[in-house]
Amino acid sequence: MNAVPPRIIAPSILAADYSQFGPEAAAAAAAGGDWLHLDVMDGHFVDNISFGPGVVKALRPHTQLFFDVHLMISRPDHYWRRFADAGANGITVHVEADHDVAATLRAIREADLKVGLAMNPSTDWETVRPHIHLIDLLLVMTVVPGFGGQAFMRETLPTIQTAAATRAEESLHYHIEVDGGIDAETAVDATAAGANVLVAGTTIFKAPDRAAAITALRQA
Repeated sequence: MNAVPPRIIAPSILAADYSQFGPEAAAAAAAGGDWLHLDVMDGHFVDNISFGPGVVKALRPHTQLFFDVHLMISRPDHYWRRFADAGANGITVHVEADHDVAATLRAIREADLKVGLAMNPSTDWETVRPHIHLIDLLLVMTVVPGFGGQAFMRETLPTIQTAAATRAEESLHYHIEVDGGIDAETAVDATAAGANVLVAGTTIFKAPDRAAAITALRQA
């Protein structure tokens, strides 16, 4: 059985001060963040619009953190290369989006980037199951994607458990990432279920002491 991957804390820039994105990215690193999570939303796949590759490119000089780019967009196969060129280190696409999932994942791999696949809370495990041998990361959304500040959906815990069990049974090595409603309390349940990458926006960027918030997540 494989060892559980180390815990990774990924502050989500979506919850930062939009007028200070560069300094906020640097501050996330200084506070102890491991990755920077960048939520890209197109107003079609989810009912919100965030930012595009230009913002990712502008942020890149401000920190050496791993850029964990999450494409909540309808055509990730069409756009992912633009984010790669902008400085992404890993790109996560949704299984529910309008694309050939396996082909997109293979193309991202061929570009020498880390490959992620995301699933919404209502998506069945069997939908992602055929693709898990192609990925470095499985993102289990623990809220309905589109807006920050939502409450953690405990009904996603069985999916996290299944993903962890399958990873061990098949000697795979993908990270299990959770995004949505993650704080020091819900992190306990998520990590107990098998998650090791914790995306947190409000919990970190709105905290009076961001380093303490990250430490609490790391120790939960």
